[in-house]
Amino acid sequence: MSREQRAMIDARVRQPRPVGAPSVGEIRAGFRALMAEMIVPEGIRTSATTLGSRPALCVEPADGERPGTLLYFHGGAYVFGSPETALSLTGNLVARTGFRAYSLEYRLAPEHPFPAAIEDTVGAYRALLDSGADPSSIAFAGDSAGGGLTVTTCLAARDAGLPMPAAIVAFSPGLDATRTGESMDTKAGIDPYFTRESLAHTGRMYRGGQDPDHPLLSPAVHADLTGFPPMLLQAGTNEVLLDDSTRMAARARAAGVDVVLDITADVPHVFQSFAGVLDEADEALDRAALFLTQRVRARD
Repeated sequence: MSREQRAMIDARVRQPRPVGAPSVGEIRAGFRALMAEMIVPEGIRTSATTLGSRPALCVEPADGERPGTLLYFHGGAYVFGSPETALSLTGNLVARTGFRAYSLEYRLAPEHPFPAAIEDTVGAYRALLDSGADPSSIAFAGDSAGGGLTVTTCLAARDAGLPMPAAIVAFSPGLDATRTGESMDTKAGIDPYFTRESLAHTGRMYRGGQDPDHPLLSPAVHADLTGFPPMLLQAGTNEVLLDDSTRMAARARAAGVDVVLDITADVPHVFQSFAGVLDEADEALDRAALFLTQRVRARD
């Protein structure tokens, strides 16, 4: 672990904040530029496909694939991001597990507010099941908003009578639209990415006027997690969304769910994106891969 690496990452992402609220186009362009700097691992291949009614990026090991499927949901506050911006994360999980991944291009707000993204992710999961995939061979994974979708997709799938996947892995998930976690205040200024105001700006776009107390918007506060699969929640101490993970873990534990809360010190939101330049990122991805390979089971 390197203090110098962590300081370098913090300086790299801590940019001067523009005056006023940026436009959707500016937010999307800025995120694409940031994520284009991330290292995509070797030993994978990608191809465009469709899953359910939505485009998806299929990410596979170049050789030696093992049975199992990751359904990946990219981050971006439900407003920006794509399978391409998440490729460093998806690619690293594929390279470490040997599983195939489908990274879904779900619909984004403000053009398509809540619950469009969840409709798309449930549709993709249903398509996998309809293709003959056993739920024990499927895991959900995602980062930030996509980490939130790993949970809300399970909630919506369960309510629709679908079986649960084998596991959930969520990197710095957004799980509370009410923004009532203590870390929203205790980590203000420490978080190099987000402020309460910036989250409120994109949050309004996604909610589309819906009550933030809805369980599918704030599962860390209101969701019933009965029957959920094992969960791995990874977060860093330098993020205002830290308590989204800590409260979700407590809620899962109270519901009898097998949950691992994995907190890394002095790293920012979705620090796993910095694999290849930050030791903690590679170590966290190794732990996530171990969690997945221990839980995903493909029937003979």
